[in-house]
Amino acid sequence: MSLIEKFYPAVKPVWLVLLAGLMWLAVGIMLCTMGVGWLIHADTRWAWVFGVVGFLAAMVIHHFGFLRIVDRNLGRIRKIDGKYCAFGFMPWKSYFLIAVMMTTGILLRHSSFPKTYLSLIYNGIGLSLALSSIRYFRNLFLLNV
Repeated sequence: MSLIEKFYPAVKPVWLVLLAGLMWLAVGIMLCTMGVGWLIHADTRWAWVFGVVGFLAAMVIHHFGFLRIVDRNLGRIRKIDGKYCAFGFMPWKSYFLIAVMMTTGILLRHSSFPKTYLSLIYNGIGLSLALSSIRYFRNLFLLNV
């Protein structure tokens, strides 16, 4: 066994589904925690409006965006025979998109952009990620990928 094969993080497909679900849920919780934290410190007259709009945005993003991505990822994972790289729960090109999104989020968070408005984005994307992670877990436990 070569050194590369020895440290290659290969796992069974069921672990890929679990890793994907945990990753989506963790990132969703992190984003919602920041978004809700900003709303707690906002003017109480408008905080609930931003919360409701963030929730509605999450429903749209979840239904029309992230569920399609989850279904594509699950379809790709179902086709895997044997072990696969632990980071393969998403296509490799998606990691570039994630890096761009993280950079944009960090720049926005450290900009002078009002945090109340940022909470819309953070709560919308965070809640939609958390909701979409349920499909991974449902496939893990009900369908035995």
